[in-house]
Amino acid sequence: MARLDLSKTAAEPYANFLQADAAIQEGPLDATVRELVKLRVSQINGCVFCVDKHSREALELGEDQDRLLQLPVWQESELFDERERAALTYAEAATRREHITDELWDSLRAAFPDEAELGHPVAQVALINAFNLIAMPLEKRPPRR
Repeated sequence: MARLDLSKTAAEPYANFLQADAAIQEGPLDATVRELVKLRVSQINGCVFCVDKHSREALELGEDQDRLLQLPVWQESELFDERERAALTYAEAATRREHITDELWDSLRAAFPDEAELGHPVAQVALINAFNLIAMPLEKRPPRR
């Protein structure tokens, strides 16, 4: 059991996080890219709740199990396309609080040339990091199946 149920103890702020998540899901960002980013960021941050949740959600959306298994080493894998690679590169750098170089930004922009779509990977990375920062200290755990 989690240390605290934020949906009850900070209902309004938590609802706003969920509203932001819904807005990203309804936006132009491809669901595959979105789920890969959420899963990879959660892996980096070590959030067991979110890794479990987003692995299962990706599978439900039709993601290939081999790609999920190779996600921790996606840079060496041949299973990810250029858009996914650009989003994952950005996600890893931003999550590790590294400087986003012009080269990295240009790569992301080239992969997502539509400004409206370009904003969504940025928002998704920020939001999943926030969700990780909620789940981890509150010790949220996935259900035992």
